[in-house]
Amino acid sequence: MQGIILDDYKYKLIVNYRDGFDLEALKEKYTEYFYPYDYILGDWSYGKVRLKGFYKPENKNCTDINNYKNYETYLKDNCAYECRHFIIEKVIE
Repeated sequence: MQGIILDDYKYKLIVNYRDGFDLEALKEKYTEYFYPYDYILGDWSYGKVRLKGFYKPENKNCTDINNYKNYETYLKDNCAYECRHFIIEKVIE
């Protein structure tokens, strides 16, 4: 897959669990709220994608709740079991 461009930010798909990535659904939900995040996780619930932003651990804005190292805990605690999901990572050039 080519790079993903969202509002002049470039991302790459790093996780596509159970074919969860849908570019059109991502574009519909993506807003300026997600600009600062290093990663965006999208999970599917009731036929709709939900987005959650995460930071790299070294990012000054990183806390336990948005630390990328904890994304599996987020999936376990906040998402349906074995749900389709994807993760995109911001590409810094």
